[in-house]
Amino acid sequence: VQLQAYGGGLVQAGGSLRLACATSGSIFSAYVMGWYRQTPGKQRELVSTITSGGATDYADSVKGRFTISRDKAKNTVYLQMNSLKPEDTAVYYCNARQLVIQFWGQGTKVTVSS
Repeated sequence: VQLQAYGGGLVQAGGSLRLACATSGSIFSAYVMGWYRQTPGKQRELVSTITSGGATDYADSVKGRFTISRDKAKNTVYLQMNSLKPEDTAVYYCNARQLVIQFWGQGTKVTVSS
């Protein structure tokens, strides 16, 4: 299973970035897709998820600033990140989960400068 994540980069505080995660149609249609992030020395934490039906969930720290969405035609999940803060700096990972089965994409680094 491939999850191809991209879109990270360096941005100033207050700026925006959009992450994307492309996968196969079978995964995209059946799995809960999500984004996690991790900083050195800390556990990977949930950022946001979206179900195949479009239901979304967000960590409290990103509510109102981040938006997750999915494009069925492209089998791609997006994470629009606005009003970025230095504490959003992390490696972001795409995730696909169905019950106890899950897959991870490679990380994409997001750096927010103050």
